[in-house]
Amino acid sequence: MRFDISEQERVQARHPHEIFLINLIVNHILLFVSLMGMATSYPYLLLVIPGISLAILGYLIVRARRSLTTDPWFVKSHWQLCAKRSMFFILMLGIMAVAITVILLVSGGNPGPQHYAFGGVAILPTMLTVLALVVMESDAINQARQGALSKAMVERYPKPDNVPVLSEE
Repeated sequence: MRFDISEQERVQARHPHEIFLINLIVNHILLFVSLMGMATSYPYLLLVIPGISLAILGYLIVRARRSLTTDPWFVKSHWQLCAKRSMFFILMLGIMAVAITVILLVSGGNPGPQHYAFGGVAILPTMLTVLALVVMESDAINQARQGALSKAMVERYPKPDNVPVLSEE
């Protein structure tokens, strides 16, 4: 659904998605690839990536909670959408952490080549989630730019009466 939203609110509604997208691309793709070369010598250096990510995701969730009382409806709705996706991504990071912890426990803390293969399998669902979230957040930025929200979001956070609907699509 598209709404008649001011340009200032459209810009504010893009902020959570931009922050999340920067986290995904810079941290989980670029930094991950950069640190993979050093992973054989310093495997625990890779813990920097989820550490940075959890700090950013935590900020997004806390800020989304604050937006419930401070931001206009359209901006608030986009913060809530981003918080929902942030929570899902934290769940995926948690699942990956559990899988890697199990691999480290099985290997006795000294992983060999076969354990690295299982580690790759443990990381794969999270990396696929990163790629899917990059697409979803890019679309959310575009929706914010156009003054649009999905019907599910409008049902969850009903629009005020003073916000005109431009199209029901």
